[in-house]
Amino acid sequence: MTTTDRMRAWHGPALFRHGFRPFFLGATLWAAIAMVLWIPMLTGRLDLPTAFDPVSWHAHAFLFGYLSAVIAGFLTTAVPNWTGRMPIVGGPLALLFGIWVAGRLAVAVSAELPMGLAAAIDLAFPVIFTLAIAREIVAGKNWRNLPVLALLSVFTLADGLFHCEAAQGDYAAEGYGLRLGVGAAVLLVALIGGRIVPSFTRNWLVQRGESRLPAPPMQRFDKLVLIVLLVALLLWLAAPHAAVTGAVLLLTGALHLVRLARWRGRLTLAEPLVAVLHVAYAFLPLGALATGAEILSPGLFGTGATHLWMAGLIGLMTLAVMTRATLGHTGQPLVAGPGTVAIYLALVVAVLARFLAGALPQFAAPLYDLAGLGWIGAFGGFAVIYGPCLMRAKTGKKRPSH
Repeated sequence: MTTTDRMRAWHGPALFRHGFRPFFLGATLWAAIAMVLWIPMLTGRLDLPTAFDPVSWHAHAFLFGYLSAVIAGFLTTAVPNWTGRMPIVGGPLALLFGIWVAGRLAVAVSAELPMGLAAAIDLAFPVIFTLAIAREIVAGKNWRNLPVLALLSVFTLADGLFHCEAAQGDYAAEGYGLRLGVGAAVLLVALIGGRIVPSFTRNWLVQRGESRLPAPPMQRFDKLVLIVLLVALLLWLAAPHAAVTGAVLLLTGALHLVRLARWRGRLTLAEPLVAVLHVAYAFLPLGALATGAEILSPGLFGTGATHLWMAGLIGLMTLAVMTRATLGHTGQPLVAGPGTVAIYLALVVAVLARFLAGALPQFAAPLYDLAGLGWIGAFGGFAVIYGPCLMRAKTGKKRPSH
């Protein structure tokens, strides 16, 4: 049975015909809903029955809730192409998605559950998914993507560590689990983004007859900057306040600015669907520079520095990839319409507002509100614009309704 045969054999909802469909829609709905809950939690108007403190719940909801779904949607779509093996579709896909949903609900009401049960339900998804991806990569002898599997495993470990720290009464939002999870996510974006950003840029520029093309992915320089990034993140994990950590993060930021410049992003401004990939990646060096500066000069940016990574790099890059993948896999033109551009801008506003809230604490309250509204507009907007085509079968009609 071919991939197409397997998808055609599924006669249930189109939502479970391909992995990106339920997980992209679920991820964006959860991102918006979690922010709707977080705003009144931040002001004390809502007390969610979770065993996490409010800030730790907020961090977990995005990093291990939202991002795990996006990763699942991306890898269930990409791995069959990498390995030539069958995709997860139909009933198994619906079951996997249901396990992810159960994790979100369990963490939200974990204070009402027996100790350890919410963690077990939440961790079931990343453990099962990591094992499934490992099986596909090994069976397909796709050794080139073993680093992706390694980072996925580290990300799962980080989720478990986050739960352990919270159970011990620690402030998990600033613990090892969070830093390990953010570090794994940043490396994953640097690795996969380092392939897709220059490749998609090159394809678009070639179509326009442009002779100035981006440097090919994963050259010697790229490997060097990835190694430096790995060292910086390991230092940040082990010694987040050490001067050497700040210095290496500054070096990392500078090197990744050079890497980004080699991809010719300034030539893509005419197509936001491509340009947004460069804007998203820019938050990697900006986050490294801001975090390094915050370490060397405490109080300069506050928690806004790491939000350049979490909301900027991770949030915008995943939004960019989801819009592009949804358009491509549902038979629509690879063009960003007004609605898509609006959700990109809403998220950039959210990231900048959250960053400034840390740098300008006297204006924090309105900036937090602006950041929250921008975030809800971006991910809620994705669900509104792209939800209908994610839930219906591919029609092949080339209508730019986005």
